[in-house]
Amino acid sequence: MHAMVGHVVALDFGATSGRVILGEVGPNQLRTATHARFTNRPVRVRGCLQWNVLSLWQGALDGLSSALREVPTVSSVATDTWGVDYGMLRGGELLGNPRHYRDERTSSIVGEVQSRASAASQYSTTGIQFMPINTIYQLAVDAADNRLELADTVLLMPDLFTYWLSGVRIAETTMASTTGMLNVHTQQWSDDLIAVAGARPGLFPDLVMPGTRIGKLDPDVARQVRAESPIEVVAVGSHDTASAVTAIPMQSESAAFISCGTWGLAGVELENAVVTDEARVGGFTNEVGVDGRILLMRNVMGLWILSEAVRQWEREGDTIGLPELIAAAAAVEKEMPVVDVDDSRFLAPGNMPERIVEWCGERGIRAPTTRAEMARCIIESLAQAFADAVLSAGSLSNVPVRTIHIVGGGSLNQLLCQRTADRSGIPVLAGPVEATALGSVLVQARAMGHISGGLDTLRDLVRRTHHPVSYSPR
Repeated sequence: MHAMVGHVVALDFGATSGRVILGEVGPNQLRTATHARFTNRPVRVRGCLQWNVLSLWQGALDGLSSALREVPTVSSVATDTWGVDYGMLRGGELLGNPRHYRDERTSSIVGEVQSRASAASQYSTTGIQFMPINTIYQLAVDAADNRLELADTVLLMPDLFTYWLSGVRIAETTMASTTGMLNVHTQQWSDDLIAVAGARPGLFPDLVMPGTRIGKLDPDVARQVRAESPIEVVAVGSHDTASAVTAIPMQSESAAFISCGTWGLAGVELENAVVTDEARVGGFTNEVGVDGRILLMRNVMGLWILSEAVRQWEREGDTIGLPELIAAAAAVEKEMPVVDVDDSRFLAPGNMPERIVEWCGERGIRAPTTRAEMARCIIESLAQAFADAVLSAGSLSNVPVRTIHIVGGGSLNQLLCQRTADRSGIPVLAGPVEATALGSVLVQARAMGHISGGLDTLRDLVRRTHHPVSYSPR
């Protein structure tokens, strides 16, 4: 028998902000309340872009403390983060701030790594698309600079927070699948590819599946957050995309998903990886999801470009809010150019409007001239990239896509949702917004016995408690 209702806490670290969310879960109940929201601001020091990991940790502790004041009987806590990044430890101590994937340090090492294992051979093992930000390339830089030999453990970002919470070192499978060093077929580490990165196999802890109970909250952490009763630390789908997809109320045999935040992950959920040359050349990645599923998706630039454009305009003294900007973009009647949002020039922080004008100029295309036009151009470009990714994923996997589910922050952008429906010719269902936290809450609740069942049962609970907004193609 499971308890009628249980409470769990999701520590959800996105690439631009963190959230601490209290979940209340039972067989017919799924509610969440946000107890902290804090910015995730990377810091550049002597030319190196780094994560301010201690600020994130403090934000998480403050939020967990707040949740426990409201509900002292919280049964568990879990962490999810963005992919690919890691911390290096020695004797349990962090050796330095983890580097940010947008740091450009890997550009010089890619050729050397691929001389040891070609992009095609890496893909046949891992199913992970080539991106210079992949962990395998970042580790190769640390190995070449003799930093890696100082470490006795490498912990991926969510596993670092799990270690600080519990004192236990693990590597959670969905996150490990983002590294380019996990064999997607066996869902075990590839010692060969770890060696290609210049690392030792023993640097990485043993793998655990989502839903594994790791251990009790560390006594020192328990004191800091004033925990009154024992709290279990649980591994969930700790790559935020894996957690988000868990909470999408979809029929995976005929639906596609877009998890849209800083990045847009667009694809389908499968039983087995697709590692064909067509998938590799098409830029598709096979990441591990909850319950061993495979997420065949394309990493599309998400709301990052729009957010960076807004930040640029703020630097120039314009304080237009995002809702007003999107409303102005929706009113634009001229046809705007569709920009290749995956062009590498859009990856690093900087002046996005200027880069878009440059991109158009190189091709002899009329560039947007006003802020409303620029925003409309970005949204049209994202919608086209999402439509292309979803249709290609369906084609590669023989999934007849009849519905597209958009979750995350992008589900609130009505213009983006409508134009994705229009450009794909497929109905869009938008929401839930906090899908990542919901996915964490669901997997924790199942691990703690508050609910039971497989992925379809978890998704049915989301379907009964959260109602998406529907967009029909025009």
